[in-house]
Amino acid sequence: MQTSKIYFASDFHLGAPNHQKSLEREKKICKWLDIISKDAKEIYLLGDLFDFWFEYNKVIPKGFERIKGKLAQLTDSGIKIHLFVGNHDLWTFGYLESELGLEIHRKPEIIEINNKKFYIAHGDGLGKGNTVYKFIKKIYTNSICQFLFKALPSSIGVSLAQSLSKKNKKNQTSSKEKLGEINLIDYCKKVLNNQHIDFFVFGHIHRPCIVNLSPNSKYINLGDWVSQFSYAELSSENLLLKNF
Repeated sequence: MQTSKIYFASDFHLGAPNHQKSLEREKKICKWLDIISKDAKEIYLLGDLFDFWFEYNKVIPKGFERIKGKLAQLTDSGIKIHLFVGNHDLWTFGYLESELGLEIHRKPEIIEINNKKFYIAHGDGLGKGNTVYKFIKKIYTNSICQFLFKALPSSIGVSLAQSLSKKNKKNQTSSKEKLGEINLIDYCKKVLNNQHIDFFVFGHIHRPCIVNLSPNSKYINLGDWVSQFSYAELSSENLLLKNF
């Protein structure tokens, strides 16, 4: 079968809200990856693959064996898989690259695919507002702060991060998600003032949608694999949102 399609997905949040529900979703994601591997040329994962991920020098969070094995299997078969790190899994320091064969992206990138320009990112911290998060992200990505976190026993560090993640989810509301979407769309329009982009593709907001920014430019949010099980499929020049 010809491998000609490009797939996009985001926000698996494996590990949340508990082991049983996460495992059910992990199996479903692996089944989807199996199916699309028949005609996938490349796969773009736009962040928050895990609800928490931090690589210590010799320790990684336990679990997720199915998804790790499946991703490694696909890259071994020649399918290129990109991971744009999100706000929940930005602490990858080489394991996902060396063991799973993923190509890691830490910043938004403009990539040409099928003669179309794609602006691709997880979507966190873009646009106006959310100044508290932008400040916190600077702390998260600071090498000294990362070193200090690594100094904590892994059991304490992982438990602390999981607790903060649960607290953050409780603070999320549909109105905040909508505001985040408005800010992202506004950000896209500002980018368009300086250059043409055919497709802006983001995750983060957990609201699958396609918005026409202009006659020749679209904003796409991939939704999530927590409740939406949505993804985008690029075949030739058509980018479609689908559900699994």
